[in-house]
Amino acid sequence: MSSSYCVKSALSVLLVVSAASAFAQDKVRIAVVGPLSGPAANYGKDNERGAQLAIEDLNASQFRIGGKAVKFELISEDDQADPKQGTAVAQKLVDSGVNGVVGHNNSGTTIPAARIYSEAGLPHITPAASNPKLTQLGYKTTFRTIAHDGMIGSALAVFAATKLKIHSVALIDDRTAYGQGLADEFEKTFKSLGGTVVAREFTSDKATDFSPILTTIKGKKAQAVFFGGLDGQAGSMLRQMAQLGIGQLPFMGGDGVCTGDLPKLGAQAVGKNVICGDGGEALMDMKGGPGFAQRYKAAYSTDVVVYAPYAYDNVMILANAMRAAGSAEPAKYLAYVGKTKYEGITGHIEFDGTGQRKNAAVTLSTYPQGVKTTLVTMK
Repeated sequence: MSSSYCVKSALSVLLVVSAASAFAQDKVRIAVVGPLSGPAANYGKDNERGAQLAIEDLNASQFRIGGKAVKFELISEDDQADPKQGTAVAQKLVDSGVNGVVGHNNSGTTIPAARIYSEAGLPHITPAASNPKLTQLGYKTTFRTIAHDGMIGSALAVFAATKLKIHSVALIDDRTAYGQGLADEFEKTFKSLGGTVVAREFTSDKATDFSPILTTIKGKKAQAVFFGGLDGQAGSMLRQMAQLGIGQLPFMGGDGVCTGDLPKLGAQAVGKNVICGDGGEALMDMKGGPGFAQRYKAAYSTDVVVYAPYAYDNVMILANAMRAAGSAEPAKYLAYVGKTKYEGITGHIEFDGTGQRKNAAVTLSTYPQGVKTTLVTMK
């Protein structure tokens, strides 16, 4: 074998390796994490679908970072809405070297996962986790694009006390970081306005029978029921309230309750007695909402649940920060996430020094004839 042939062969191998390396460097992997199985899977799938639409748009635009065209890839992980699984998934993503994370969905999974991302210097933006503690931890890698529970719970309490003229409520929470935290915020504000909490009950996020709790509440003669939890349980609770003869009571909840799926989960029990608070503007009131809703329905043959437009915007924020930094390396683009000024589906987005979205809206809605309708939007 001639020496010239050996040299040519070696050069060919190097060219192949170099081309493969270049291709690998051009791929940017963004993870979306949430419950893709279990009772809260509708939220996780909603986030995943919103993020996927953003990935498709980025790739169609021939997005460039540092002057080089890149291809984005979405990595979906199921944290099952379980804190232990959430931290396991977070560590897996860190170890695999993803470039950024959209998630998690639940406060109970996001808070412990945030520590892992912080230690690794990996930026993550949640489209859904609303416990105020999340952005009070001091992690420079944590961002949130919705209002937190302090804003949502307070808005609902003010509405109950001042608009509905309710003086006594019964509180139920699912004992998750989200549900309990939201109920705490509602209780704090409601009491400050002179209201009385006649019962404070709790369940688990896996329960389906709420009859004992509701029977206790019925005996307390509460004027309204507030539930800190998710839509699947809220639907069951509303049906059981109707069976116990208290279905006429105002039923209040946060963004976990306020989904497009609630009417089918609660059937005829979901009406104008349901009043809930979203940590953002109503979908059809968002600047890009109507078009996003139409595209989502065409792509997935179902309606937006709640957080998909935020997941979409979160992917775009990460990508734009990478472009501004000229790099998809987390250490190089992290600072640019905090400097975000982005006009997205959900409106204008900037972050304060803690990673919380500035001027986040809170929208109160009801469901006359089972159709979600905006009552008022506050900023």
